[in-house]
Formats: sequence, C-alpha cells, structure tokens
Amino acid sequence: MGIATTNPATGETLKTFPALHDSELERRLAHGQAAFLDYRRTSFEQRGQWLYQAAAQLEAHCDDYARLMTLEMGKTHQSAIAEVKKSALVCRYYADHGAEFLQDQPGESDSSSAFIRYQPLGIVLAVMPWNFPFWQVFRFAAPALMAGNVGLLKHASNVPQCAIAIEEVFQKAGFPSGVFQSLLITASQTEPVIADDRIQAVTLTGSELAGSRVAALAGKHIKKTVLELGGSDPFIVMDSADLDLAVRTATTARLMNNGQSCIAAKRFILHEAIAPQFTAQLIDRFQAQVIGDPMAANTDIGPLATASIRDELDQQVQKTVAMGGRILTGGQPLDGPGYFYPPTILSDIPPHSPGATEEFFGPVALLFTVPDLEAAIALANATPLGLGASAWTTNPTEQDRFINDLEAGAVFINGLVKSDPRLPFGGTKRSGYGRELGMQGIHEFVNLKTVWIR
Repeated sequence: MGIATTNPATGETLKTFPALHDSELERRLAHGQAAFLDYRRTSFEQRGQWLYQAAAQLEAHCDDYARLMTLEMGKTHQSAIAEVKKSALVCRYYADHGAEFLQDQPGESDSSSAFIRYQPLGIVLAVMPWNFPFWQVFRFAAPALMAGNVGLLKHASNVPQCAIAIEEVFQKAGFPSGVFQSLLITASQTEPVIADDRIQAVTLTGSELAGSRVAALAGKHIKKTVLELGGSDPFIVMDSADLDLAVRTATTARLMNNGQSCIAAKRFILHEAIAPQFTAQLIDRFQAQVIGDPMAANTDIGPLATASIRDELDQQVQKTVAMGGRILTGGQPLDGPGYFYPPTILSDIPPHSPGATEEFFGPVALLFTVPDLEAAIALANATPLGLGASAWTTNPTEQDRFINDLEAGAVFINGLVKSDPRLPFGGTKRSGYGRELGMQGIHEFVNLKTVWIR
C-alpha cells in the first residue's frame, strides 16, 4: 500500500504522497540530531510552556483535526473530537508533572553525596498505527519531548495528512525546528532509520508481527524499545455483576473506534447464570447501532479503515462459523461503497477456531460461557496476548482473584479498560513490554545516570 489518503466511507483515494527521497531523509536525520544538541539544554519550564501551547493549538483547531482523522481512517467525527481533546490533555499532564518526574532522586551510598539524574537519550523514532492517529502519537511525544528528547514519527501509510498536521502542531507551538518531524517513508525505508547511529530508541504501537521485526532490528543495534502490540482482551461478567451497566459498557468496549482498538473488549466470558440475559441485551444493543457516514452526528459505527482490514475480519468470522461457531447478529460485510462491517456477535466458538485464538480487529464480539470463577480466569488467560482485562463482580474475593490472577498489563474492575495520562499503560506476554503514560512512561526514554560524589 502506498502513502495515500483513501476515504474508508467511499473507497475513493483522495491524495497520494511520494516517499521521502533518501537525500531528504538524511537531511531530516541530521536536522534532528543538530536540534537535540541544543534542545537537551532547554529548561523543564520552557519545554512545559511549549507543551501548553501544543495543547492550545490542538483545542483551537479541534474540529479540523477531527475531520482529518475521520477522512483518513473512518472513525466517527464525535470520537475524533474526543481524541483531539485527549491529546491536548496528555500535553498538559506532562507540562504540569514532567519536572517533578525528572527531578534528581537522592540515593544512599558510601559517598558524601549520591543521586540519580534523568537525562534524555537523543532521537526517539516512533512507529505509529492508524487507529488513533493523534492520540497514539501524542502519548509518546509529550513525555519524550518533555524529557528533552527529539521525536521522529513514521506514521501509518494511510494517515499521511494526520502525520503532517501533527508536525505542524509542534511547530506552531514554538518547539525549535527539528525537535519533532514526521517522516513520510515506506516500511523498507524504516529499517535503515532504526539502524542509524543517531537513533537512540524506538517505540512502536502495532501488530505483533511488526513489533517482533522492529524489536529484532533494534536489538541487533543495541537500542531501547517500547512495544504496545495487540490484545484479545477478556470482559468477564460474573453472576453478582450489575448486569445493565455491564451490558451498556460492553457495547462501548467492543464497538468504540468502529471496533478497531487494541484494548477493546473482544472475548466476553459470561457466568452461566447470567449468560442468556446478558446475550439477549447485547444483541438488542448491537442491532440498535446506527451504521453510516462517520461525519454524521447520529452515526454510531463508521467504516473499517481499509478494505483489507474488512476482508480479513470477515474471513475470521466465516472460518469460525465454518468450524462450528454461530452468528447471533451481523456477520456479513455491507453492500455498497466503503468498508462497512456491521456489529456482529458470535457464540458457540470452537476451541481451535480463529474466534478462540486470534485478535478480531473490528466490531465483532466473541461470547463464551463458563460455570465458575476458576473457569473464567483459565479462559481469560488462554491467549498469548495480555494487554487489558475487565472483570465485573461485586464480590470482594472475586475482585481480588481477578486482580492477582489475570495475565494483563491492566485490570479494570467494573469499568471500561482505557488509557489515562496519569496511569502507566502497556501489556505483558506477546502484547509487548515497557510502559507509556504516567511517571513510568516518561522514564522509558531517559538515561538513569547514577552520580557519586566524595
């Protein structure tokens, strides 16, 4: 796939972009390195002011940026507006707290004085996905730039105008030239960038395959990586749960961003006592969703981002059904232009089918019934992925078991799994390693320098 804007609601390619020539790519790398040598010496106060101005720029042009996201990857306009506002929030969070997180930490030793100083690494390359084209970038960039690093963005090839707009946000906020640059490059051009000595670290959000390739290449060159990869998140509902709230939240948890979210609830693990009632209510809610133009205010579900994503999702559904799964609603791509797939629910899912073993990146809920707590935990953990998990129960003993025993980077009890600038975010197992956000996120791309003074 080339670097292009293709409207997912119509299938029309609106604009194409040439990849950077190697000479221009070299110029940008050199510019970033030169910028770092000066930028690393700026004060926390100054960096914070620039981040405040970035937040103001985002909010002042919120509707324009939201329309751009909807145009390029199909999320509803209302959810795109929320994404721009959340991107502004993370800028302000690190402007407010970055200096505190990076202040010298005293240590004990046999010296008269010892402490830890946090210092920037240099250029950090971010390889980012299309599903949250602003938020994914800003949750990396805000802490990285606050720490004194320089950022280079290799964005997904189907959101090039978002990539260009994000660079402009930082420019208009007053950050020095070269401190944040978007590189319109191909996947094959990315490998030599990672290998370049001026790149000190890499962060990637994306597929398990992309993560393994980037991590292998960065490891070859001894470079720090943070990976946030796929998820097959369980949404566990026990018999003591507030069922109405659980069903309402489940609808949002599965269908947000047209079902294209790593931390979307994907496997619904239901205690047998409440499974029939939960299922009936979920079907009603899925069938009530309005599918259509993502710019329309009343639209709940827009198109999937690309034709290949829609086709792969449908293949997973059909293969699961062919192996014995049952469609309760939806289950067929919609006719007409665009990449629309209806909210779909599958049950009776065979153990070795795609529904039991693969991540479904679209509006498909996978239902499983279990007899008790032990079976719920075992099924939830029966995946190589471990990003997030949600468990619904009012029983304190059950809550404690879920918190301790679910294999995930985050466990939410009686709530929607979500990212929050104030809390570390990331996965375990094959969902990746390292953390974004919170104090832990800003510490990922700094040198923890031990200082000892006689």
